[in-house]
Amino acid sequence: MRKGWSGDAVLLDGAARARQLKEQMRQQVERLHQQGIKPGLGTILVGSDPGSVSYVAGKHRDCAEVGIESIRVELPETVSTAQVLTEIEKLNENPACTGYIVQLPLPRQVDVNQVLEAIDPDKDADGLHPMNLGRLVLRVKEPITSPLPCTPRACIDLLQQYQVPLEGAQVCVVGRGTTVGRSLPLMLTRKDINATVTCCHTGTRDLAAHTREADVIVACAGSAGIIKPEMVKEGAAVLDVGVSRGAINPQTGKARLEGDVAAGVDKVAGWLSPNPGGIGPMTRANLLLNVVETAMRHAE
Repeated sequence: MRKGWSGDAVLLDGAARARQLKEQMRQQVERLHQQGIKPGLGTILVGSDPGSVSYVAGKHRDCAEVGIESIRVELPETVSTAQVLTEIEKLNENPACTGYIVQLPLPRQVDVNQVLEAIDPDKDADGLHPMNLGRLVLRVKEPITSPLPCTPRACIDLLQQYQVPLEGAQVCVVGRGTTVGRSLPLMLTRKDINATVTCCHTGTRDLAAHTREADVIVACAGSAGIIKPEMVKEGAAVLDVGVSRGAINPQTGKARLEGDVAAGVDKVAGWLSPNPGGIGPMTRANLLLNVVETAMRHAE
């Protein structure tokens, strides 16, 4: 709980922190260039989903800002699993590609698990390869030297930047998806953070009973407004990570993006990450960080 809490949440400005990280990375990339090492981020985009297209474009704009090379692979919606695997193998073997992602979701005819497992674990820019997640499970005390899951890493970094206490804290993670809900508890319970984590999901009988006891709530269910003010302990930290599509805006023709945290939580919480502008920019920055850190390990 935030000391001196007065009823108004401190906004956790992920956009500002992301700018700091990118400036640090820009300097690191300059030093790598001086050593003859040019980090490169690859993306495999299948189809033309507007959200995916926009997200991938944003990642490559980030690359340009910090001096990372961009490698873009774009495939049609009708692509087969075998065709995607062929492109993955090319990036696995491409020395100019330090790390890469396969943008999700993929079309139904593509075997997602087979695709993700084919990625070279050392080039897994998202940090979600089974081998890298397995290292998180096994190495509770030792430093992790493989890519880390981007969004969980972003959550922890933002909380630490605003000095939200995590040692011994009760953390409630709402959602159990691979991207955040399953991997974040692995990171929070490591010895260097030492939080106590409860993971809630659709099988949880009384969600509010868990969230009201939490010092930190991470809402990553993708269910609009699932965390309401009466479910939050006064002074707790709340991270709004989930995104879902709401009603279509008749003027733009686009669906309104909605977070998992309802209006009014800012009057109860001690800290709150906005959505947008909180975890999203940090996730993209940590994707680049995985690429830069992999390049730095290669330079050693």
